[in-house]
Amino acid sequence: MSADFWAGYISGAVGILIGNPLDLIKVRLQARDAIATQTAASYAQQFKSKSALVAGTAAPVLGYGALNALLFVSYNRSEAALNNALDVKSSLWTTWFAGAIGGLATWVVSTPTELIKCRAQLSSPPASSWSIAKQVFKTEGIRGLYFGGVVTALRDSIGYGFYFWSYELSSKWVESNRQNGSAFSQDAAKVLLCGGLAGVVTWASIFPLDVIKTRVQAQTFDPATAPLLGSSSSSQKRLEAIETAREAYREGGTRVFFRGLTVCSVRAFIVNAVQWAVYEWIMLELGQGRHAKAEPI
Repeated sequence: MSADFWAGYISGAVGILIGNPLDLIKVRLQARDAIATQTAASYAQQFKSKSALVAGTAAPVLGYGALNALLFVSYNRSEAALNNALDVKSSLWTTWFAGAIGGLATWVVSTPTELIKCRAQLSSPPASSWSIAKQVFKTEGIRGLYFGGVVTALRDSIGYGFYFWSYELSSKWVESNRQNGSAFSQDAAKVLLCGGLAGVVTWASIFPLDVIKTRVQAQTFDPATAPLLGSSSSSQKRLEAIETAREAYREGGTRVFFRGLTVCSVRAFIVNAVQWAVYEWIMLELGQGRHAKAEPI
């Protein structure tokens, strides 16, 4: 396996472990009806036990590690190919498109991972990721694990385009304003700052899509089981992305598409600052750091 695969896998798993409590709050704030009317503070009170803090973590740790590995490998290869095809050293435009390609490539992993995670985080009583995965596969087969795949692919493609773009843009800005001092401490601070900013920019750019994705994937299939998010419709038919967006708008106007953005931004800054730091450190240790290759990572 390549260095960027392992660096991406480990950094992705670390990010999930750090950010899961805040992600739990974010997902529940995105839900409709009684679940969505609670505040972030009221949800925080529910997570006093260790088991509550790691609810729905199993699928993301395994899945998001693989997703992050696939993302960075796809991004690095795509950017190199685009730069070679356009005969340029590097460009923020090629960075964005390479990130979008990398995000699209993660669809095969991100869709089932996100579906299982959302349902585990919203289930009551709590259910394990494994039990939810088994139930979805039993009732719907492989197709059930990819329910909501279109909106997930759109979210990931756009989001990861801005993810790498904003990281490179902020890195260039920090480099141009660098003062004298310890190179190591400056590099560490730069990665943490730029990684955190990249996370915030990414989520701000696709948060409405994430709200729609959460609501789409949290709908259960079995008519005998109450929907996790509830529905104003008497029909048992699950709503697709466009129908879900319309229903969400009727529920709370445009504000509903940004519910949970504050807690998500806090989580995004912390998680992505750490993820980028871990990624860059592993790449450096493996001799594949930013300054060891022509194209940016």
